[in-house]
Amino acid sequence: MSPAVAVLVVGSCVAASCALIGCFLVLRQMALLGDAISHAVLPGIALAFLLSGSRDPFSMVLGAGLLGVVTVFLVELGTRTRRLQEDASIGVVFPALFSIGVILIARYAGQVDLDLECVLYGEIAYAPYDLFYWGERALGPRALWINGVILVLVGAFVTLFYKELKLTTFDAGLAAALGFAPVLVHYLLMGMLSITVVGAFESVGAILVVAMLVVPPATAYLLTERLGLMLGLSVAFGLAAAWLGYAVAGWLDASIAGAMAMVSGLLFAVVFVAAPRHGLLAKLLRQRRLGRGMAEQLLLLHVAGEDAGDGVPVPAGDAPADHLELVARRFAWPRRRLEAIARRLRQRGWLEQSADGRLVLTADGASALDRSGQATLRHPLAE
Repeated sequence: MSPAVAVLVVGSCVAASCALIGCFLVLRQMALLGDAISHAVLPGIALAFLLSGSRDPFSMVLGAGLLGVVTVFLVELGTRTRRLQEDASIGVVFPALFSIGVILIARYAGQVDLDLECVLYGEIAYAPYDLFYWGERALGPRALWINGVILVLVGAFVTLFYKELKLTTFDAGLAAALGFAPVLVHYLLMGMLSITVVGAFESVGAILVVAMLVVPPATAYLLTERLGLMLGLSVAFGLAAAWLGYAVAGWLDASIAGAMAMVSGLLFAVVFVAAPRHGLLAKLLRQRRLGRGMAEQLLLLHVAGEDAGDGVPVPAGDAPADHLELVARRFAWPRRRLEAIARRLRQRGWLEQSADGRLVLTADGASALDRSGQATLRHPLAE
């Protein structure tokens, strides 16, 4: 396996496993907890190294998983006091645990290959050269084995507990009433999050793993409201960020993990602007259509009121030269805007302009007002 392929496969495994777990963090509004755990598991890694005397993957994963569960427990313990919100409790717990991990590494593991820069930033470019040995035989990059096994575990966990995860995510009360254990599912999810984070340490680091956990699921969430499709899209965005990030890193001669996170953010920015339902452009277009529909409704109601003799009188000596100008001044609209609105209503056959320039409600326009109860028009936006 070439180094480039190894880097891409490791990055893909990290991106996919983080995306699957991250979907439930985003839906549970716990994205910041993922950041907290990604830092707070550091003392678990340090203690596992000090107790085992080696960087054995099993001991590292076990230590990180236990500290992840401890982190969640301490955060919820602070929240239960009702004096701290969840974000404040996270802000108290994870810096304390992270600082303990920093001190342990700096004091007892500073001369071995377990330094702060490796833990914080990671370097996926070195993954192909750190091999996993079975006896005297090299079986490939150690990071590939670790993250590949974690991806299998995460995939199996999401598949086996899909129903429980879905129900406890969207309605924990109903899940408890049906006999499920939301607390148990929650701690299992946090345990898998801890395992995923520690597996990604050497590949993308504790800081950059947050981007893999949050950004692809958040991007997918802008495109769908179905959990299954969100999981698939999240993995797809994570893989795209890994592969495109590798290409960008080679082009810019920059950090591979940093480029992957950057591309992930760029993908989110594109979807945030261009998503068909929840994107910024779609929202602006809906607001524009809504404003246009309200303006058309207001003009129709005004013309109907004038036809019935209920129009607003113009002060004496202040009457404009024509009816359109009069209406524009009453509504404080620019003349060009009023002409555009009146033109659209004439095209629908709801308004006519008489020979003297006055706007007159047609029979179709009156029918539209009657059907809407003179409150809501049957506008294309509502169809």
